[in-house]
Amino acid sequence: MIDDTPTGSGPRATARLRDVTLRDGLQLTGGVLDTASKVELIRELLALGVPELEIGSLARPDLVPPMANTLEVVAELTPEELESCWLWVATPRHVERAVAAGVTRLQYCLSVSDAHNEANIGRSTEASMEALPRALDIAAEAGAELQLCLATSFTCPFDGPVDPQRTLALVADPRAARCSETVIADTLGQADPAQVAHLVAESARLRPDAGVVFHGHDTWGLGVANTLAAIGAGATSVDGALGGLGGCPFAPGASGNTSSEDILFATKPEWLTPERFGRIVELGEDLTSRLGERNASKSAQGARSTAHAFPWVISGA
Repeated sequence: MIDDTPTGSGPRATARLRDVTLRDGLQLTGGVLDTASKVELIRELLALGVPELEIGSLARPDLVPPMANTLEVVAELTPEELESCWLWVATPRHVERAVAAGVTRLQYCLSVSDAHNEANIGRSTEASMEALPRALDIAAEAGAELQLCLATSFTCPFDGPVDPQRTLALVADPRAARCSETVIADTLGQADPAQVAHLVAESARLRPDAGVVFHGHDTWGLGVANTLAAIGAGATSVDGALGGLGGCPFAPGASGNTSSEDILFATKPEWLTPERFGRIVELGEDLTSRLGERNASKSAQGARSTAHAFPWVISGA
């Protein structure tokens, strides 16, 4: 039986975690997870208390093979489970397919830099923005929620640093006014905490009616620091992936996401207990081993230490 009493002291983070293992986490892996394995992982993470998950994308399966069975995964989930699950989309047609399958939470993604948007989605940033109102109409007709995700909010792998005003102009664009939240994405993991805090705070100021999500990568070792800076600046949600898996196949130099385990250990949300944390660590270890990938979570390493007097160390490690 899982002990529901949290262990630790100090203020708890108010931002919720969205685990993106099954989308961003799998994009660059050599191994591919079958539908049953994905569904099993979704159900265990939800049962442990992880509030939200990103479970796949409608990117072209020939370009991103690990996403090929996304709609098969959706078909296995109950409407109640889907209420906690997000799907990556990039076109109105993607939105049509997703809502037809029963998805009610959508992340419409485009890149702040034209060069990355062309590489990732095959069109200019403006073309993606022009299509956003239609995507919102389709989502609204189905009673679905749609976020605007701004990839390369800080830097572009092809053009270098991105002017913060270019990102903020998209946040404030009237065509995005009906989006429920704005996702500020450090796609390459090259931002620092001051930059993250500024962009998150300004995004929240420009859209006080909408939440701000921070999506970080750990390329330069600042994933957790940036995530905490985002929370301090007003982010309502933060993304992470088990074992620090992930990266964009169309962004040279991108490394894995900030580890979900590390974010959870740093923030210790009310639902997290040492027992639940230990099981999440085990899930990350099992998944990275199965995929033949390196587990980049520092907290997973810490949980396997011999300092058994510390309650967050896995018993018997």
